[in-house]
Amino acid sequence: MLELPHRCRIRCRLNARCSRRSPPSLTDTRKAKPFSTAEEAWFWYVRCQNARRDGARFENRAGAFCRPCEPDDLYRAVKRLALKRIIGREHLEVLSHFGFQERAPDPRCREEEKPFAVWDEALDRLSSILKAKEIVE
Repeated sequence: MLELPHRCRIRCRLNARCSRRSPPSLTDTRKAKPFSTAEEAWFWYVRCQNARRDGARFENRAGAFCRPCEPDDLYRAVKRLALKRIIGREHLEVLSHFGFQERAPDPRCREEEKPFAVWDEALDRLSSILKAKEIVE
């Protein structure tokens, strides 16, 4: 008789006699370090998204310290602001454009004066949510 491959971990956890088990979870003894600003959190989120797009998997255990959230928490915060119409399409476009360039708009540059105002406004509105969740100091 042909033996079928192992199907899923859930079944493994339910069946005590199963020889394949998931590894024990490691407790993270490091203290979570909140971001200094909403801008820093936003750039971290964008870098995580770029890494995901390139095939990386997010793991909060990597690195010298851990963050108080996952990248999806920032996505949900921005999405909530957009759904409540606290930030609009223009805010999202500026956050996306300059976020993927990994730089803030430069208010000294004439073409970037208005995007800087929109950027600042969007991050100000985002920071109130992130501070409430203790993601930003």
